[in-house]
Amino acid sequence: MIELSTIQQIAVWILPVIFAITLHEAAHGYVANYFGDGTAKMLGRVSFNPLHHFDLVGTLIIPLLVLLLSHFNFVFGWAKPVP
Repeated sequence: MIELSTIQQIAVWILPVIFAITLHEAAHGYVANYFGDGTAKMLGRVSFNPLHHFDLVGTLIIPLLVLLLSHFNFVFGWAKPVP
């Protein structure tokens, strides 16, 4: 079996995680807009652009710290909440 380096392991899971977070948060905005709350659409959060849902602390800093401190056994983080 081929062993993956740390960089390869991160690369393998980062793209699906970014896709899932983006789709999840865009769906929150879409549903809110569908039910009459246009705040998310007005703020540009009904978007499939991952940068619109990026939260520096919750999407980058905390996940990296938890990942490093758990020796790559656990990850925790969040996206910027849709208003």
